[in-house]
Amino acid sequence: MQIEQYGQATRERLQNQFSAIGKTYPPDTVAFVALKNIKALQVYAKGKEDSFYHVCTYPILGASGYLGPKLKEGDRQVPEGIYKLTLEPDTPYHLALRLNYPNQSDWARAKADGRESPGSDILIHGNTGSIGCLAMGDIVAEDLFVLVHDTKEKTANLVIAPVDFRSEEAPTIDAPPPWLPELYDEIRSALSKFPKPGLSRAL
Repeated sequence: MQIEQYGQATRERLQNQFSAIGKTYPPDTVAFVALKNIKALQVYAKGKEDSFYHVCTYPILGASGYLGPKLKEGDRQVPEGIYKLTLEPDTPYHLALRLNYPNQSDWARAKADGRESPGSDILIHGNTGSIGCLAMGDIVAEDLFVLVHDTKEKTANLVIAPVDFRSEEAPTIDAPPPWLPELYDEIRSALSKFPKPGLSRAL
């Protein structure tokens, strides 16, 4: 239903974006990198290529909390880690993509810490308000939803990092959990698969 309602106009926007960088829409695969310190969501894609290329960068309009991982329900933190996104049409925040937070690694670390409720229900959605989610505004939410829908698998990977580890050192976190360096190494490795944008196409 959402695709029928928003698909045509949104695809025209997306086709223009891809044409501007000499690429064909739709791509086979998309992935996203969210950088919390600068509130930016970088969009990457690939077709039959072996590597990802940068498509554009959207501003994150709402992201509650501070740098550092999400630890418990109600802490208003945006998670940090590597996640899978799925289409989530049933949301009061226009259209959305749902993170598989907490994932297996989040649960393992919570168990090791003795935490029983690491939180849940984290989305990339429309609107501008955030309680642990990434709020992108309604138009961008449409772009992201349709973009993921139009890929072969209708899913996407998402890396959420406190800073861009491709060029920055890890931030200082108050009372960091003992596993944080390991998590940041995993994020750093995941980021290395994506070319760092030069002059980002901010939209």
